[in-house]
Amino acid sequence: MGLVGNIRARWNASPDTPVLHWEQAWWSRARLLERSRQAAGFLQAQDLGPGDVVGLQAHRGPDFLAVFLGALGSGVTVLLLNGAYTPREVGFLAEDADARLVIAQPAVLDALRAAEPCALLSADDLAQRLDAARGAPIDGDPQGPTISLEAVGALGYTSGTTGRPKGAVIRHRNIQGTVESLHTAWGWSTADVLVHALPLFHIHGLFVAMLGSLWAGARTVLLPRFSASAVSRSIQEHQGTVFMGVPTFYHRLLAQPEPPELPSMRLWTSGSAPLPAPVWESFRDRFGCEILERYGMTEVGIVLSNPLKADRVPGTVGFALPGVHAFVVDRDSGVPLPDGEVGELRISSPGLITHYLGLPEKTAESISVDTTGRRWMRTGDLACRRADGRFSIVGRMGDMVISGGLNVYPREIETVLLDVPGVDEVAVVGVPDPDWGERVVALVVADGPVDAAELLRHARSHLAGFKVPKEVRFADALPRNSMGKVQKHRIRTAWPMP
Repeated sequence: MGLVGNIRARWNASPDTPVLHWEQAWWSRARLLERSRQAAGFLQAQDLGPGDVVGLQAHRGPDFLAVFLGALGSGVTVLLLNGAYTPREVGFLAEDADARLVIAQPAVLDALRAAEPCALLSADDLAQRLDAARGAPIDGDPQGPTISLEAVGALGYTSGTTGRPKGAVIRHRNIQGTVESLHTAWGWSTADVLVHALPLFHIHGLFVAMLGSLWAGARTVLLPRFSASAVSRSIQEHQGTVFMGVPTFYHRLLAQPEPPELPSMRLWTSGSAPLPAPVWESFRDRFGCEILERYGMTEVGIVLSNPLKADRVPGTVGFALPGVHAFVVDRDSGVPLPDGEVGELRISSPGLITHYLGLPEKTAESISVDTTGRRWMRTGDLACRRADGRFSIVGRMGDMVISGGLNVYPREIETVLLDVPGVDEVAVVGVPDPDWGERVVALVVADGPVDAAELLRHARSHLAGFKVPKEVRFADALPRNSMGKVQKHRIRTAWPMP
């Protein structure tokens, strides 16, 4: 069986058990499976079969999940499309993935019709089309298709901020490997209630959160969007036990005027971007819970995690999960470095993809095979390992600043500046400089009285001189993508030249 059949096999034939809460009502397992069969029937009626690709930019809700499960349950591959993608972006990805059908937001659809890259359906019309569809057997049904774990389940495209987006070919076994590992590491059980506010088009929200809950036979309260008050109310109303977020979510939960009482919660996790240590500490002090940070990427799944029951250390992403091999190496030679030294993080994991779609050269650049046949991902992330085996992510290799011939790691400087009262967020980048090659600069978001002179004094007292920013500017907000990651390339591009 494939991923969908294996999820169903864990449900112990309890069809009436609630599985998904949406718009004030619970969906049972049986209802979600029947909707998934309707989605599979709809896709078959559009002449999509095993190996074909459907682009999914549907509205948030049960039908998004039903199309995903119905597609994987019938051997169809899902091209995950960010809801904020423009017609140009959707058109490029649909063509690159050779999609047979794209379910798109209405504004995107209107612009795509002229090019007609493939069959198109408005997300507004999806519910009606599923209502009218004849259900088809899916993976795990007596007359269902035989789906292999080697089948391609999803295509997840990298952001493409530094070049052409790359399509990660994600097989059923890659997804299942991540879900199984986290099930054990994070102590999932049928008693859990996940309060879900992450995007469904992203690996974090779909694989780690939603499929993690389905694999456990747990219940998920799916919110229309994130708001701190809605999350707090839902946790209280449904006795939520698990919440997964990005750092921005935790900033906003802390900004609530009165901290709500949330005694049912057992696990808060943060990922997709670094969580500043002051936020971790403030959350612990205010809510009495330590956020669990972890590390992963589209190409490898979730591979590092702070422990569930032992100490969680802010600023670290914990240890390698079972089945994962992780090393910090010299980025040029590939030789493993001693603990405490900064180098590139290399990963081998059950979630490691086989290749990028149609890009053998990029695949060869990113994925290597050692003499034992083990495959390794060159993550492009700078990391160091502590003596106790914990890993810390220092930054992206492309974010490292070389100023006057010396390596400067922005994360170290950001951590120091965040200690200054009145600093809410900070991003450090390198910009071109005729004398230094690159000079270190900082963009700061303040939530209290603070000035550049004070920040520089603090930096000089805590950092070597070559690490101290040459310039500090202030902004109302840092530029971010839809997952909350700071877009440092935009800061570099917009920074005024001297």
